[in-house]
Amino acid sequence: KVYMVPIFSRTYGMLVNNDLFKKEKINVPEKWSDLLSACTLFASKSYYPMMGYTKDNKPSSGLMNVIAYPQFVAELAKNPDALAKANNLDPSAGEYMRNSLTLVKNLVDGGAINVSKCDEIGDNYEKVLLRFFEGDVPMMVCNGDTVSGAKKREAKSEAYQANPFNYSFYPIPVTDKGGYFIDSPSLEFSVNKDCENLDMTNEFMRFLLRTKELQNMASLKGLIPSTKSTSFDAVYAPFGKVPSDRTISPEVIGVKDQLATQIRLAAYKVGKGELSIDEAVAQYGSLE
Repeated sequence: KVYMVPIFSRTYGMLVNNDLFKKEKINVPEKWSDLLSACTLFASKSYYPMMGYTKDNKPSSGLMNVIAYPQFVAELAKNPDALAKANNLDPSAGEYMRNSLTLVKNLVDGGAINVSKCDEIGDNYEKVLLRFFEGDVPMMVCNGDTVSGAKKREAKSEAYQANPFNYSFYPIPVTDKGGYFIDSPSLEFSVNKDCENLDMTNEFMRFLLRTKELQNMASLKGLIPSTKSTSFDAVYAPFGKVPSDRTISPEVIGVKDQLATQIRLAAYKVGKGELSIDEAVAQYGSLE
């Protein structure tokens, strides 16, 4: 049996142009009603409030999935029976997607997300970041792996170099209690139990897993460390404010890949208008 030690964490959220919020005198949203209000205000000022990658249904960091997945996992985390059904692709588990899919549909139908404009973004990594660095996007929906490349992409953006701005990564406030921190490992280390210097290796791992060292590595890589505090990094600091009861590890509760695939496909198809919410719910377990 191999034991993996998490080093960095992947999560889901939105890059926020803090300076743009300040310029337009709009508060960064902390709950769902705030998010809707902020989107309405930005739209009235001719901004596209929320953007992200929507071109295909493959990447987990696609806009629709980043919005829907945390809420779906949160609902399943409260109900072990529902989680078991969802992992087994039981069609009845589709009903637990309804709230998540409604979030996506409401944002698209309400004008917070312009799907055709989002489709112009060429990929879910570099081009997402370069579009955000144009400086006119209030909220760019993505995951933490995308954010990890932000610092390096600043120099590639002429717009950002000409007019730099302050930005941070926030949880999307999908409920009126706020958002979720989906704490999922993106990089893990393991120790070979048959190595020649097991004691020394374990000692190195203990050193490596100190909060200070994890934060040092995270700063260099631009990722969230597997620690309780993210306040050391201004970009990720908002996730440090998420309470423990809204921090969820899919691997700990037992979320399987096939479950994650179903919510990703459902969110994509609903957001694109290819399926209604009822149709997506009914097709859980067979979406492809």
